[in-house]
Amino acid sequence: MFPLLVLVSLLFVWTLVSERLVRWSITAPIAFALAGIVLTRGDSPAVPIDLEAHPHLFQRSVELVLAVMLFTDATEARDYERLGKSVGEGRLLGLALPASVALTTLFGAALFPGRSWWLLGVAALVVMPMDLAPVSTFLRDARVPLRVRAALNIEGGFNDGLASPLFVFCVSYLLSSDGDTFTGLLLNVLKGAALAVLVGAGLGLGAAYLVRRALDAGWARPAGLRLATLAIPFMTYALSLLVGGNGFVAAFVAGWCYATTAHAVGHRNLELAHDAVEVMALAVWFLFGKLTADEFTADGLSWPVIGYALLALTVARMLPVYASLTGLGFTRAERSAVGWLGSRGVTSIVFAFLAYAQLPSGDAVFIFNVTCATVLLSIILHGVTMEPIARWFQRHPQPDAPG
Repeated sequence: MFPLLVLVSLLFVWTLVSERLVRWSITAPIAFALAGIVLTRGDSPAVPIDLEAHPHLFQRSVELVLAVMLFTDATEARDYERLGKSVGEGRLLGLALPASVALTTLFGAALFPGRSWWLLGVAALVVMPMDLAPVSTFLRDARVPLRVRAALNIEGGFNDGLASPLFVFCVSYLLSSDGDTFTGLLLNVLKGAALAVLVGAGLGLGAAYLVRRALDAGWARPAGLRLATLAIPFMTYALSLLVGGNGFVAAFVAGWCYATTAHAVGHRNLELAHDAVEVMALAVWFLFGKLTADEFTADGLSWPVIGYALLALTVARMLPVYASLTGLGFTRAERSAVGWLGSRGVTSIVFAFLAYAQLPSGDAVFIFNVTCATVLLSIILHGVTMEPIARWFQRHPQPDAPG
């Protein structure tokens, strides 16, 4: 009960001072991760949290956070659908993301010789998907060109859903026995993705129909339907797991299918889901601080791990993004901003924990080390630079023509 009291107290204090701290480039992920590091570190921490006592509960909890986040990401991505030809989401997802994963894998092979290529692939799939939580205020900043915000939003909404099946496949291959074949594992992953799409589409479209009917018939009011909207990702995730599907893919598909109805009902229909996922994400950031403190207190932070994290956040991300957006109407500054602001967060934390729970201890520690370093550097570097970038765009309005 004491950890819960601390978390809600931190939430209350944050709401009182958040605007002031954001002006100083102190974002919510930075604040809550730092609080987790300070309050839970050491042999006699101020806030004792024993994650090993209920590992399965913790795993399911962080998975649900990501499921709701994917659902809300999908609904937001539909807002930018009308800009589909101008924001380059096809290139970002089809070209830049695979290239970034490949580059990160190669950097891992150079920095960690002797590691399995499959393990390096898992690490790349863990640290490369974006999570826009560390730069969420940037996406609502009118000083930033709409093209930049739309590109980041659509990419952030899709990339973790696309990476999820590949992540599951690579982890399954690492855990496979001699009797498991490559084809068999691939078919199993594809089956899980297909079931997830069916479940997500079925529940998303079904919920959309029922919500519209209830609203038209006067059985419910728009404000009350916010609870129904919040229930959809939880139902989708649970049902997808029950039938053997990928819960993350299902939650995203459900959000995509439900988005039109959500916006037709009114923006307030999504506010509760957004607020809920924000609160749950803050709890994950606090726990991330604890995990980071535990990991680096025990094993330290090596230079190869720091180098890997920096390369994943810079070269492996920025070069593919900059190249993929060339010729689409983005100026050089806009391409650079999209490439730089590929923040990492809850998605990487959830994937890392899933890998940690399944892989042998040595491989699991490696994945967790590189993830903690990458996410920690991301929330610091991206958090402190987004306000200066927004101010730069305000002083230098971008033309519509390519730069």
